[in-house]
Amino acid sequence: MQAAALVGAAVLLPFQAVEAQRSVTADFVPVTDAILLDPDPGDWLMVNRTYDHQAYSPLDEIDRSNVGDLKLAWMRAMDAGPQQLRPLVYNGVMYIAHPGSDHLQAIDATTGDLIWDYTWEWPADLREYSQLGNRTRNLAIYGDNIYHLTADGHLLAVDARTGALDWEHELSDYREGITHSSGAMIIDGRVLSGRACNVNSLTARCFIAAHDAASGKEQWRFYTAAGADDPGGRTWGEVPPAQRIHLSPWGLPGSYDPELGLVYWGIAVPKPYTRIVRRGTWDVGDRTPCELYSNSTVALSVETGALDWYYQHLPCDDWDQDFVQERTLIDTVVNPDPDAVMWINPAAADAARQRKVVVTLGEPGGLFVNDRESGEFLWATPLPYTAAEHAATGRFLIRDIDVETGRVQINMDVVAKAVGEQHIVCAHNVKGWWSWSYSPLTGLLYIPLNRACLNQTANARTPTGVGPRFTMPDPLLGEDGDFTELRALDISTGRETWRYSQRAPNAGSALATGGNVVFHGDLNRRIRAHDAETGEVLWETILGSPISGYPVTYKAGGRQYLTVPIGGGSLAFVLRNYAPELETPSGSNMLVTFALPDGSYRDGAAPQAPGKP
Repeated sequence: MQAAALVGAAVLLPFQAVEAQRSVTADFVPVTDAILLDPDPGDWLMVNRTYDHQAYSPLDEIDRSNVGDLKLAWMRAMDAGPQQLRPLVYNGVMYIAHPGSDHLQAIDATTGDLIWDYTWEWPADLREYSQLGNRTRNLAIYGDNIYHLTADGHLLAVDARTGALDWEHELSDYREGITHSSGAMIIDGRVLSGRACNVNSLTARCFIAAHDAASGKEQWRFYTAAGADDPGGRTWGEVPPAQRIHLSPWGLPGSYDPELGLVYWGIAVPKPYTRIVRRGTWDVGDRTPCELYSNSTVALSVETGALDWYYQHLPCDDWDQDFVQERTLIDTVVNPDPDAVMWINPAAADAARQRKVVVTLGEPGGLFVNDRESGEFLWATPLPYTAAEHAATGRFLIRDIDVETGRVQINMDVVAKAVGEQHIVCAHNVKGWWSWSYSPLTGLLYIPLNRACLNQTANARTPTGVGPRFTMPDPLLGEDGDFTELRALDISTGRETWRYSQRAPNAGSALATGGNVVFHGDLNRRIRAHDAETGEVLWETILGSPISGYPVTYKAGGRQYLTVPIGGGSLAFVLRNYAPELETPSGSNMLVTFALPDGSYRDGAAPQAPGKP
C-alpha cells in the first residue's frame, strides 16, 4: 500500500555518496541498550542526546576561546513545512526527517551528501483528519533500524544502513484524528511513543504506548485522561470517558531514569479549551486535582506503563496552556533561595540535600521542581515573572501553591464565566516545543523564553471553545521592550545567574556544551554562542531563515560540528505580531553546519579529511 523510494543504485548517486553508503553498510555497529544509556560523546542518538533530556554535549573542541572562529562547513536544503527537527547522528552519519512529509534521509555528517532516501506515502484523505501530521521533531535509532512515527499513525522501522523498510505497524487510526508530531524513544527494546490528538476530533482518547522494537506489537498503553473507574477518574465529574479528549502528549518523548525504571511524560490540555464550553459550567474548582491527567507530569513504569505518581501543574485549564514540554532529570543539591523562588516546600527549605529531581516549564510559564522518586513538590517560581511582577499583574494563571502539599490554585479572575467573555492572560507561549539545556559543568539551566500574553474569547460555536484568540506582547514590557530572553538559572538555588534579552521573538532551542558554550538562535535569523558562565556573546552570524529547529553538535571525521536546522514554515506571523519592524520571510528549510578551521583547534591537530566518517 505505502511505497518506499530508496535511492540505492550507483547510477543515481554521486561517487562520494556511493562510497559513504558502502562505508555505512560495512562499518555499521548495531545500537544497543548499553550504547543508548552511555552514548559516545561524538554521537547524538536521541532527541536531547541522553535519556535525562539535558540537551548537553560533552564535546569541548569548540570552546570559549575558539568559537568565534566557526565557519560554514556545509548546507543542505530540506522539504517545505514547519521546521522543528533535531537530527540524529551516529558514527558520522546524520539521519533526518523532513518537515511536511514522512520523508527520511541519511546523509554524510561531514559533507551533507546523500546516502539514502526513503518516503512513506500518505493516504489521500489524511488531511481531512490530521492536524499536526506535518512535522516530526525527532527520530529514534536502535539495532540496525531508524524508527519513525508517521502522520497516519504508523510506526516504521527503516534499515539505518540502506534505507530499506524493515517493517511497519499501525499504532492508531488516523481517521480518529490521531497523528504524530513527537518522535519515538527506545528503552530496553521498547519503542515508546506519544501522539497528537486532533482538537477537531470528538471521540479520540489520547495515549502513551510501548511497542516491541522487533515487531511493533503493543506491550502497554496509558490513557492520558483518567477513565471513570481509574484512579483520578472522579476529577472529571460526570463527563463520560469518551468525551475526556485531547490531552495530547504531543511535544517531545519522555525522559527516563534507568535506576528507578520510570519514564516521565508531559500531558497537554483538555478540549474544548474553555471550561464553560467543555463542562457546561465554569464552577468546577480552582485547584488540583482537576481533570486528570491534563497539564501533568506522569511517571510511568517503563515495563508495564503503570502510573507510579503524577503531579498536576495547572488544573482545569481554561486557556490551552500546555505543560507538555520536556521533563529534565537532574541530580542536584536542592537549596532554593527564598529571595529568588516564590513557593518552597518547608521540607526542601529546612535542609539542603542531594536529590534526584525532575524539572519542567509550561507554555504559560511557571518553573516546577519535583522529586522524581516520589513526585513530591519541592519548589516553583512564576517564571518569567518575579514575585513582585506576579503580584502586580493579576493575570498570571497560577494564583498560589500550597507549599506543603504542592496543590496549585489557579487565578479565577481570568476564567471565562460566560460564552463571549474575553480575557487577557499572562504569560503565554513562554516556552513551546523548543528546548532548554542544562550543563552539569555550571549547574545552570539555560531557558529560552518569550514574554507574551494571550487574548482569548470563549466561543461555543468552535470545536476549541475559543475564538478569536491571539498572542500579544506582554504589556509590562512597553512598546519597545525585549520579547525574548535566554536566562541562566542555578537549578540548585533558583537564582538567576545571567540573562540575555532582545526584541526578536524566539522559537529556537538552547544547546550547552563541554566547551562552556551555549548556542541559541531566534526568529530574526541570528545564531549566537554565549559564554556559559557569563552570558557574553562570543560569536554571532546571520542565517537565511528563522531558527526554529534544534541545534546539535557531534564529532565526525575527527572534527566537531554544529548543525542548525532553519526555516520555520509558518512562523513569520510571530514576527508580525511581536515586532513587525523585524519581519523576515520564512525562507527555505535547510540544515546549516559549522566547524572550526584546521588551525583553530586547541591542540593544533588537523582533523581528518571531510567525507571519511
